[in-house]
Amino acid sequence: MKNILWIDDEIDHFKSHILFLEKKGYKTTTCKSGLEGLDIISKNSYDAILLDQNMPGLSGTETIEIIRTHHSNIPLLMISQNYDNDTVEDAIGLKISDYLVKPLNPNQILMSLTKIFRKKEIISSKTISNYQKIFLDLNNKINYSETIEEWIDVYKTLTFWELELCEIGEQDIYEILLSQKKQANKLYSNFIEKNYKDLIHTSNYLSSINLFKKKIVPELSKNHSTLMILIDNLRFDQWKSIEPYVIENCHIKTDLIYPSILPTTTQYARNSIFAGLSPLEISNAHSMYWINETNEDGKNKFESELLNKQFIRLGLKNNFKYHKISNSKDGELFLNNLNNHKKNDLTVLVYNFVDMISHAKKDVKFIKELASSDKAYRELTKGWYNNSKLNDIIKKAKTLSFKIILTSDHGTISVEKPALVSGDKEISNNLRYKTSKQIHSTKKEALSLKEPSDFLLPSNYLSSCYIFAKEKTYFVYSNNYNNYVNMFKNTYQHGGISMEEMLVPFIVIDPK
Repeated sequence: MKNILWIDDEIDHFKSHILFLEKKGYKTTTCKSGLEGLDIISKNSYDAILLDQNMPGLSGTETIEIIRTHHSNIPLLMISQNYDNDTVEDAIGLKISDYLVKPLNPNQILMSLTKIFRKKEIISSKTISNYQKIFLDLNNKINYSETIEEWIDVYKTLTFWELELCEIGEQDIYEILLSQKKQANKLYSNFIEKNYKDLIHTSNYLSSINLFKKKIVPELSKNHSTLMILIDNLRFDQWKSIEPYVIENCHIKTDLIYPSILPTTTQYARNSIFAGLSPLEISNAHSMYWINETNEDGKNKFESELLNKQFIRLGLKNNFKYHKISNSKDGELFLNNLNNHKKNDLTVLVYNFVDMISHAKKDVKFIKELASSDKAYRELTKGWYNNSKLNDIIKKAKTLSFKIILTSDHGTISVEKPALVSGDKEISNNLRYKTSKQIHSTKKEALSLKEPSDFLLPSNYLSSCYIFAKEKTYFVYSNNYNNYVNMFKNTYQHGGISMEEMLVPFIVIDPK
């Protein structure tokens, strides 16, 4: 039985209400003033407190202020005779659980108490029930999806339910969802293996290559400034975790997922976004801006130059500025100068922090602890965003009436299954894809590509091939095998084939 304290100078008028609550399992203690209530609270513990606003002596809000200094976690329900705006705002500011207006219906009080004490239980039960209802339909979608649009819908649905089930903490049900997701990634990999060559050569297939032309250029205007923010390595579920903070006081104009090209890495996908060309076309047309795998130089040093070439090729007259932020100092500088960017039709901002989290996970022990699961990875992203310069930049951009485009170049996946790979000494280092003159790996665990041009990829040698890891596989060599298996297992990697890596958020928001 829950113990309730009800403080009201007219408590004698509520005897029937108290009897009703007692029948529903709430033992109710009463008193007639704030001072009396504070004395009772100092000697006894209560699960919730109801208190009237208009009492002689201490008012309800004054009593709450004192209660909060010593008992910050007790749920408080304010009772008042009216919806006086100042009183309501004062009560809300004191973090009350509910605000009830006289005359009181006993069911009204019961509903508030039920919301306090059984909210999580009720939400959990309803969430599980709703998931059970769609389980078979979702299974059918997973097993019979035949187009990229259908797979995007599957991924959106799986992500929605993953976030919902994570929230209620029912591990058994969550494991069922993860098994569906595992099956989906298996079949999605099969779909990509069978269809990617045709898709990537289809002009209406939205991807990294034509994202700028098809989705960003139509948003540009001489009448307003646009801020395009590309957060490197931001997965769709990570976007959903920070979405409520990003879109506050905004209107979402566009909310979609687009497919990244293979390999799902910054070198390939992001260069293609800014060039508006495939990696093969960049290598051929702008060889001075394409850094081969064997070269130790940075692979994305020329994004501004590639974007400028795309503007010229598309005949765009809009002016743009490009910026890359890799630390808080750069973020602070950009934030302070944001008002100056109002004169640009387009300001491009590449933000690298999320990518650094995933790369650091394999090297730094405490990062591994913080990002030990997808749920923890999302929480880490949320915590980072809320305390980041990017959050400040987006808030300020809203006040300056920028149109904001937010997207990424690729996602990432936590890898679990090692696969042996071998090749010549020039083989690339990425754990989710490899390219070299010759590569050997198990066909079941990798998509093998003998003709790079089929995937619009350049050949680094006269004879080049690529392999791409499927699902949660990662490539390791036989030399020092056990050490590398343990080092990289359950780390976040990208470059291969999975929904998490390939299916990327693209958002356009207009400030209200």
